[in-house]
Amino acid sequence: MKKSILFLILIILSQQIKANWDSLYIPQYQNQIQHLSSYEEFFCDACGCAAGNGSSGFESLLNPQFIGIKYFAQHYKAKENLFTQDLTQDQYFNTIQLWGKIPVTQKLSIYGSIPFQFHEKKTLQGDIKINGIGDASLMGIYEILRSKSEYHQLNGGLGIKIPLGKFDEKGITGINPSFQLGMGSWDYQLALGYTFRKNFFALMLNTDYTIKTENKKHYRFGNQWNYSATGFYRLWRNEKSIFSGKLGLQGEVYDWNRQFSEVMPGTAGSALYGKLGFEVSYQKFSLGSELMLPAYNRLAGGDIEARSRFSLFLNFGL
Repeated sequence: MKKSILFLILIILSQQIKANWDSLYIPQYQNQIQHLSSYEEFFCDACGCAAGNGSSGFESLLNPQFIGIKYFAQHYKAKENLFTQDLTQDQYFNTIQLWGKIPVTQKLSIYGSIPFQFHEKKTLQGDIKINGIGDASLMGIYEILRSKSEYHQLNGGLGIKIPLGKFDEKGITGINPSFQLGMGSWDYQLALGYTFRKNFFALMLNTDYTIKTENKKHYRFGNQWNYSATGFYRLWRNEKSIFSGKLGLQGEVYDWNRQFSEVMPGTAGSALYGKLGFEVSYQKFSLGSELMLPAYNRLAGGDIEARSRFSLFLNFGL
């Protein structure tokens, strides 16, 4: 069933690219859309490694420069009892974050976010809950290339994650060591994003790599590579509003965690998600949502299974 959904997504995207539509633009928003940054953010909203990485991203097509608030939820199943093959433990990662992307020059923007986490896992001994501030993120995004036709745009980013969230050393002894408020480490990120826009359609291709460092407890989460392809299609417009749908794929690959430089078994993994969402803009406000379902996942050696992700945001365009 998952393979059929993945194949359907690829077919729909390919047909949208081939179609010939009229225009993506609304006159009073043309300047905003022409200054769209194709960079899609992959910072760890929940704290990442094998599960809970939180790479839902932002792809605001209608308000490329903004401040706003976002809710992001993730659901995983984990193997609670090591002596069985059953995945019985439900784990819920929830994040509310303040975020923004502010222009500095015509080509340079600064992105930043501060998350608040409230996570829960259900064990045989009872529910375990943690909540508090997470790790903040800061990134510079630079427009490397823009074609004269405005069809093609290439952006690059350099970022840093600031360890504001609490790291609990006891948490790494569980099936999912990412059940944390923060990683306790300064991490660094490289990002590259390409956007193609023509008429009613836009396609965004993005990739980034996060280099994670050892924290004060001598624990280091594995480096992380993310990639995605997302198609946008303008479904409706009037003089003040635009409504767009989006459809795409997102993949994540995690390296091994290490403690005192020793590899921690069962911590590497990868996952591929299909995603479906929308974004609606009214004057300077934009509202968007996205649902992600796994097409493939092999997390923590099969001891963790991704179930679903959901996000909802409200932005104000600058």
